[in-house]
Amino acid sequence: MKLRRSRLFIPGNNPRMIQTAKVFRPDMIILDLEDAVGPANKDEARILVKNALRHVDLGCGEISIRVNPVGEGGEEDIRIINEKVSAIVMPKVESAKDVEEMANALQGIEDPMDRLGEIEIIATIESARGVLNAPDIARAPRVSALAFGAEDYTKDIGGERTKEGYETLFARSMIVAAAKAAGIQALDTVYSDVKDLEGLYEDTVRSRKMGFDGRSAIHPSQVDVIHRAYTPSPEEIEWSKQVIGALEEGKKAGTGAVSLNGKMIDKPVAKRAERIITLAKAAGVFKEE
Repeated sequence: MKLRRSRLFIPGNNPRMIQTAKVFRPDMIILDLEDAVGPANKDEARILVKNALRHVDLGCGEISIRVNPVGEGGEEDIRIINEKVSAIVMPKVESAKDVEEMANALQGIEDPMDRLGEIEIIATIESARGVLNAPDIARAPRVSALAFGAEDYTKDIGGERTKEGYETLFARSMIVAAAKAAGIQALDTVYSDVKDLEGLYEDTVRSRKMGFDGRSAIHPSQVDVIHRAYTPSPEEIEWSKQVIGALEEGKKAGTGAVSLNGKMIDKPVAKRAERIITLAKAAGVFKEE
């Protein structure tokens, strides 16, 4: 399982931020060629990102590029990909066809690098149409995660962003369900108030409880807060170890039904415990006994 608790957006035309991004240790760095770069600066940003991928130490986390849509510069964006890039972030995905077009374009980039089929696609859903097509998008070629873009989605439905998030509840739930049904990750939207770190933590805890595996960050100060919310607590790890231990003892004893502290352990409980341990290991907070 790839650890994608935090995805830090770095403007592709900001050399200072590119140089310092690794200091904040996000799970994924997204070199942004889309919204963060104005139309007149796209070519300049591509050159800067291309050189950064070649010569800058971006850290040991996952490296990706947010490209422009196909037909709006996306084909040019993927030409700068090298062996460091594991995934591209596609914005404004509304159908499986959008993904298929990009997947086909990627083949011509991967072939010379002997990486055919390796580059993953994180499909960002930012419209009502995209939300309703989320199940098909989740099953499209190369898609390893569905991400949510709340700002554009709210505008698309004629809503208004609120701290409570009622206007995005359906969309977030739909994206989680579609992603998990397809066996891929679900990544939540940004928390736009960069000064409200307490609010970010509370919202991210809710996000994790909804089933999301991570979320985007638009400021380096948000990364540690997001990691804290998405990383299993010592109590969760201990509970998971007890569940797995009880299951192992039951298996040795040949017992069909297993309980812990008077409560039956069914398949969903076992699956949750296993997932917590897997996440804790990936986050480096699980200690083998």
